[in-house]
Amino acid sequence: MRKFWFALLLLVISTSLMATTLNVLMEDVPETHIIKKLLPEFEASTGIKVNFEIVQYGDMHAKLVPQLLSPNCQYDLLQVDNYWAGEFSAAGWLEPLEKYVERDGFDISVYLPSMLNMVGYYNGTLYMIPMYNYAMGLIYRKDVLEDPEIQNMYRRKYGKEIAIPRSLDEYVELCKFIQENTNLYGSAMQAQRGDPIVMEWSNYLFSSGGDYYDEKWHSIINNEKGIKATQLYIDLLKHGAPKGALSFNLDDAYRIMSQGKAFSMISYNWMVAQLNDPEKSKIAGKVALEPMPGGVGLNGGWGWAIPRNAPDKEASWKFIKWVESFKVAKQRALLGGAPTRFDIFTDEDVVKAFPYYPKIMWLVMTAKPVPEFQYSSQMIEITGRELSLAATGEKSISKALDTIAKELDKLSKLAKLWKK
Repeated sequence: MRKFWFALLLLVISTSLMATTLNVLMEDVPETHIIKKLLPEFEASTGIKVNFEIVQYGDMHAKLVPQLLSPNCQYDLLQVDNYWAGEFSAAGWLEPLEKYVERDGFDISVYLPSMLNMVGYYNGTLYMIPMYNYAMGLIYRKDVLEDPEIQNMYRRKYGKEIAIPRSLDEYVELCKFIQENTNLYGSAMQAQRGDPIVMEWSNYLFSSGGDYYDEKWHSIINNEKGIKATQLYIDLLKHGAPKGALSFNLDDAYRIMSQGKAFSMISYNWMVAQLNDPEKSKIAGKVALEPMPGGVGLNGGWGWAIPRNAPDKEASWKFIKWVESFKVAKQRALLGGAPTRFDIFTDEDVVKAFPYYPKIMWLVMTAKPVPEFQYSSQMIEITGRELSLAATGEKSISKALDTIAKELDKLSKLAKLWKK
């Protein structure tokens, strides 16, 4: 009898040791923590354990690339930012997903086309399943615009009623007015060199009618539209934002806004749920979202992907199917997540909890991503470096944009995209 129980114990221990564990590198954002709360459900139903390694965005690319180049990747699943979608796919680092989708009848028609185009397909092949969106727009305080004293001051100065700005010029004017006449900053900006400043400034570029490249992949970032966008951005940075904004990242900007110290921010739509949470924000219930003044904001998002060198692709796909199922996607949305599916954005329970979600769906459908190709990360690095030099006055705006354009042309030629 003792031998029987001893053998059974060995079997249990052996089975436990052989249990599959999925290791996933995740960005430290609310969506990650929302999914982490739901992991016990997946683990209980499948016996597969999931380990989230949660890091800041700036550390992710440097951690992922060596693993994707190695014979065996230590990460079973990837969160792929749209900045990297072209790079990772073109390098052959991602597993094509069509065979899994077709075999299991996984419905990709429920995803917004803008998301599938950005973090789904690359050159006609499905490499990613959209995970969450971070399309950007204008987040502002309703109570500030509704304050009678502020309304009167604005009316006396400009001879018109204060209102939600519908152009970049109006937005910059309004933020500067608020900073000059109240104890609030006009805009909680994130102008830190690198990704933060590029993410924010791209909204100004697109809303000014500008772009990184034209249809022939010639950089047009230094044309009159790019110059105007940069002039407005730096004007606001100098006269309508906290003094330390040149070193601010997303967390810094969020802290200023959530503490009730700023009127607005150009930021990720999922921030609205965080700012309206009384446990996280002093301005809960006072925050609203509008499209980027000028009409076109930056689209952004992440997709789930399986590394080509992942050890257990079937287990990785099983997780994607679970986390992107209607049930779990709805749970994530109800906890304040950032959906990518039509049926979640329009679900009755979700809209009841977050009445502005249909507006976010429209925002995501019409927003514009940065160009995606092999050298998107280098494009962002170059642009962030030069914008920072222009913002600090170390370079003129025109010289900084000329440098960006010259180096971006080199990248498009290197990628064999540049056409005569």
